[in-house]
Amino acid sequence: MLNPTILCPILIGRTAAIEIVDRAISTLRTDAATAHTVILTGEAGIGKTRLVAEAKTRASQQGFTVVQGQCFESDRALPYAPLIDLLRDFSLHCSPSELAAALDTTATELIKLIPELGVRLPQVATSPAIEPEQEKRRLFQALVQLIVNLAAPRAEHPASPVLVIIEDVQWSDDTSLEFLVHLARRIAPRPIGLLITCRSDEVHARLNHCLALLDRERLAIEIALARLTPGEVEAMIRAIFNQPAVRAEFVAAIHDLTDGNPFFVEEVLKSLVTAGEIYYANGLWTRKPLTELHTLRARSVQDAVQRRTQHLSEAARRLLTLAAVAGRRFDFALLQRVTQSAEPDLLALIKELIAAQLVAETLPDQFAFRHALTRQAIYMELLSRERRALHHTVFEAMEQLYADETEAHLADLAYQAYAAEAWEKALAHAQRAGEKAQALDAPHAAIEHFTHALEAIQHLAYAPPHALYRARGLAYQALGEFDAAHDDLAQALAAAQASDEQTAAWQGLLDLGFLWTGHDYVRAGDYLQRALAVARTLGDPASLGHTLNRIGNWHMLAGQPLVGRAAHAEALTIFETMQDLPGLAATLDLLGITSYAAGDAIAGAQHYEQAVALFRQLNDRQGLISSLASWSARGGTYICMTSVYPVTRLLDCRRAGEEAIQLAHQPGWRPAESNALIFVALGLGPRGDFARALDTAQAGLVIADELEHGVFRVTAHMAIGAIQRDLLALTSSRQHLEAAYELAQPIGSAFIGDGVAAHLALTCLAQAETARAEQVLPAVALTEETLLQTEPQRLVWLARAEMALAQHQPEVAMIIVDRLIASAPHTSEGGVIPILWLTRARSLTQLDRAGEAEQILIAARATATAQDWPSLQWHIQLTLGQLYHSQRRHAEAERELSGARVVIQRLADNVPEGELRENFVHSASALFPTPPTLTPRQTAKQKFGGLTGREREVAARVAQGKSNRALADELFVTERTIEKHIESILSKLEFSSRAQIAVWAVETGLAVRGQAG
Repeated sequence: MLNPTILCPILIGRTAAIEIVDRAISTLRTDAATAHTVILTGEAGIGKTRLVAEAKTRASQQGFTVVQGQCFESDRALPYAPLIDLLRDFSLHCSPSELAAALDTTATELIKLIPELGVRLPQVATSPAIEPEQEKRRLFQALVQLIVNLAAPRAEHPASPVLVIIEDVQWSDDTSLEFLVHLARRIAPRPIGLLITCRSDEVHARLNHCLALLDRERLAIEIALARLTPGEVEAMIRAIFNQPAVRAEFVAAIHDLTDGNPFFVEEVLKSLVTAGEIYYANGLWTRKPLTELHTLRARSVQDAVQRRTQHLSEAARRLLTLAAVAGRRFDFALLQRVTQSAEPDLLALIKELIAAQLVAETLPDQFAFRHALTRQAIYMELLSRERRALHHTVFEAMEQLYADETEAHLADLAYQAYAAEAWEKALAHAQRAGEKAQALDAPHAAIEHFTHALEAIQHLAYAPPHALYRARGLAYQALGEFDAAHDDLAQALAAAQASDEQTAAWQGLLDLGFLWTGHDYVRAGDYLQRALAVARTLGDPASLGHTLNRIGNWHMLAGQPLVGRAAHAEALTIFETMQDLPGLAATLDLLGITSYAAGDAIAGAQHYEQAVALFRQLNDRQGLISSLASWSARGGTYICMTSVYPVTRLLDCRRAGEEAIQLAHQPGWRPAESNALIFVALGLGPRGDFARALDTAQAGLVIADELEHGVFRVTAHMAIGAIQRDLLALTSSRQHLEAAYELAQPIGSAFIGDGVAAHLALTCLAQAETARAEQVLPAVALTEETLLQTEPQRLVWLARAEMALAQHQPEVAMIIVDRLIASAPHTSEGGVIPILWLTRARSLTQLDRAGEAEQILIAARATATAQDWPSLQWHIQLTLGQLYHSQRRHAEAERELSGARVVIQRLADNVPEGELRENFVHSASALFPTPPTLTPRQTAKQKFGGLTGREREVAARVAQGKSNRALADELFVTERTIEKHIESILSKLEFSSRAQIAVWAVETGLAVRGQAG
């Protein structure tokens, strides 16, 4: 039978894929507690759209509500494009009452995305405009709520599962990608499915982040569609032509030409039929001999499309060309205005294009090319002059058609004006489209529009506008593209200075100073000092406050935290007087890091807690990321090791850090994400969360290397080096810290340079490389005037104290440590700094002052335990055990050494199995004193937690449920003696109840044996 469409009527080679989709649909229907996101990936033409159509049909047959949106090539610069497409499609199939019921409370927000909804719902007013981040949050909530509403029962509509389909997300804008991840998380407890398609050969960095996040959180199932095998191509040809068999040489020729791509197979077959080289005669399809099939020489879709369009009428070809210029999607009204055609004539032409399988109707009065490759092939046939003229025609028609709804079509207008080289219009629309994209946190789209606007300005020979250069520079900066950001911000400054606009010049100096902070502190300082001088002349308190904050942060990183703190304090007063909440939040954030740097971790944590609350109130995502990442280190960090810290649960710190990383990752803010990853790792390492610390630090380093961000690369290497030192992987630690040391030199930050030098020296000392440690440490004599203002400076002196101990100079070490303790905030109030206490105890031990050393170690152990610093706790217990061992206090020594071994094992469990874990356990064990040969009685005592024979008897009988009275009678002792034994058991085993003793006795086998000796 004749198949006039030359389209394969069945799915070929997709059995496994459709089974996965079927399972996902069935699960949604039967288990509302489970949600599935399915991602279809594959190259262009591989059959993703066909599989989506099959999934849509199957879902509809099972009672699903299906909503669908599509991305097109031009949508990269249009925020929310596929969601707008989805909403328009959905609204067109609803009556006004159905639409109002479905939108419910979301209408006031969603009308902002689709202004024409206001015509159908005149009773609904849009909500007032708010800050961009908060606006985006509201839109996200409204979009999710709409989808949730569709799954909920309404008047005359029972509850039904929902399938959301978004096609071709490789062309999606950043904001839509962020929303899709948000949606995948939010639909988890509801019967809502999400089906996404994307081209595997066009996965850019932003999309890759989105897909990686879905994969990492196990939110999605990915189906990668492969090319068809020769056997599958044969099945496809047989299905298209309804033939029982196809000759092998013809299948081989088609497969070789198309490489098994289903779209190419159909296109080539259509071209063969169109050219008359495959024809229908006597009730059968037949073809010319293979040697005469000239169409098979066409090696691209472009050739195939050209052959097919030759058989269109002249008017249809002209319409097809106009449609290609309009974009992959176009609507009837636009084509009618462009062509000035009568409606019947235009409908006939469109039907001709649909019959030729070149375009398809996607919505009422809206059409799209059946495949992007088709549109591209037609568009590429045009000469530049032809394209320009046609774009101009399309643009003029759009301007007239969308005169009353310009905002809704801003990106399309900007693109058409730019392609038409209508520079005045291109400037106006592109600048506005860029501003809109920037307000919606879509930096890639903003850059594209601002670039078009700047190109328009060049053609118009206008003076360079500082505002446009600055806007694009900040977008580049958000993406971590330093060179591009620097060029634009420098242009903005030059333009402001040329026009003698002092406020703009101040802003330019401030922007460049902040940009250089991550690369060169000398250059950063020059710009910031100049900005401060200008700010003091402007008479604008807010400008002065922001400049003081930047200069204060620069002083802190230059090793002058007290100067920096004074600048922040002045800024804080300004913003408090103005009641400027954003200014207050930014100042508190910077006061937090400055307090950390000055050794006051308690004050730093308090400042960050206030900043986090304010940034949340303001919905300031970038500020929140910075504060959360730093606040996550409030329980301890490798940057500030000689501070008194507040007692903070690791879980709370980890949650803050994970939130910061996630917030930075979603919109693709690479610098913010790298900074968050590294800072979180610096805080997780000292808490013994080694696996997570290493993973986050290495992820931060990867991004820092991509960005070529000097400061982030240094701190990432430093974090990994410090973690590896705690894991006793000294060779690897040294490699990372040497790399950090080299990278730090050209940056010129004393804060960073001192910290890296100190960590490198500590690793060298652990390797007994005293000479290298001496070489890297800054050569400063310890006098009364020696600065101990910053944590890195203090860490340098801690390394010098350790070096003095390695050289058997305990007096020198004691002097250094005492200075460090005396100058540390909160030690006078009873605060303990375990690492300083440990070094002091080791100094006292070398000075034969064991009694003092013991008391200091006990205090250090208590604090390290309370603050959950296991990586330091086991070193303290080991040192205390060694001290007891040297005094022949074997029971006490064994108690501390056993405790240290338990902590070591706990830490080893936080390291992935393999060489790193094995080396840690082996190297740590080698530090323990050789145990003496034990008698059988001592062996039994050690095996059972240090309990004496009589205590083991008591524990065994407690497990049998016997009371103190019964125990006293059986063992012929007083009840008071039994009480003493139980108190001793509880103390040695660190238990708090008889029930714990009973469980322990059973688990160790003591209760079974009833062992007493």
